[in-house]
Amino acid sequence: MGEFELIRNYFAAAPCAQAGDGVALGIGDDCALLAVPAGEQLAISTDTLVTGVHFADPCDPFLLGQRSLAVAVSDLAAMGATPVAFTLALTLPAVTADWLDAYARGLNQMAQGCGVRLVGGDTTRGPLSLTMTVFGRVPAGQALTRSGAQVGDLLCVGGDLGNAAGALPLVLGQRTAPAAIAEPLLAHYWSPQPQLALGQALRGKASAALDISDGLLADCGHIAKASAVGLLVEHQKLPLSAALLAFLGENAARVAAVSGGDDYVLAFTLPPAHLPALLAEGWPIHVVGRVVAGQGVTLLDANGQDITPNIRGYQHFQETP
Repeated sequence: MGEFELIRNYFAAAPCAQAGDGVALGIGDDCALLAVPAGEQLAISTDTLVTGVHFADPCDPFLLGQRSLAVAVSDLAAMGATPVAFTLALTLPAVTADWLDAYARGLNQMAQGCGVRLVGGDTTRGPLSLTMTVFGRVPAGQALTRSGAQVGDLLCVGGDLGNAAGALPLVLGQRTAPAAIAEPLLAHYWSPQPQLALGQALRGKASAALDISDGLLADCGHIAKASAVGLLVEHQKLPLSAALLAFLGENAARVAAVSGGDDYVLAFTLPPAHLPALLAEGWPIHVVGRVVAGQGVTLLDANGQDITPNIRGYQHFQETP
């Protein structure tokens, strides 16, 4: 099967690849054409997933299709953007019809759930890797960034932490657990749900935001640096799911919550005056700390003592001493 036949059979005909809102021209030409309404800006982000680094090989291609798009769309949520379109650069060691069919179905299901359309990409031969570029739109001047946190703001997250890190032993086949425990953890790992609606609700309210991909402490460090502030995280306020606690126990669950990657929930700073209305609207917001003068991120125990671990999250190119 040639490149163009592969694209036509498995991707171009998918429901998520059809023209729609924001897409003036999709797959079939040298470029796609996106229509951005007047007064809005285009938000763009690229994510690459590599076999053996971001996912085990072999793995379920349907679930991989969901995960590979969700982690990219989560960046749009972090900016408060509305999804429009995405491209896929797919590198395959070989063309396997069953694998491609399952991957395309998972990709399409996540795309339709997120309201984002496939508008192009590329295919080539090589070690399995997946590169997504996502496009969204946001009213001019209202994008959430990492650089606006102010002393006195609250540090908040948009949901339970550590579930994906807790799922990793299950994903790798190192441990097993009853379905009531394993299923919610695995669902969070394979099918994270980008917090698009929450990101849009935070426009004009949150002073800084990002999505948690490499661990709470590591990612909040980006806010602290960009905003030139310090962040205090209170260990006892971390939201932990019942499944994670049952699977890991409290101590290990808290380690996963602060240092484990792949949560894909939003972390953001918020002036206290905005919190009551957001909670009244039903948003899953948990206050886990506060913004202070200083620099960096500090983890505090129940007595206010510094218990910040040396390993704060995942880094692709860790410097060695």
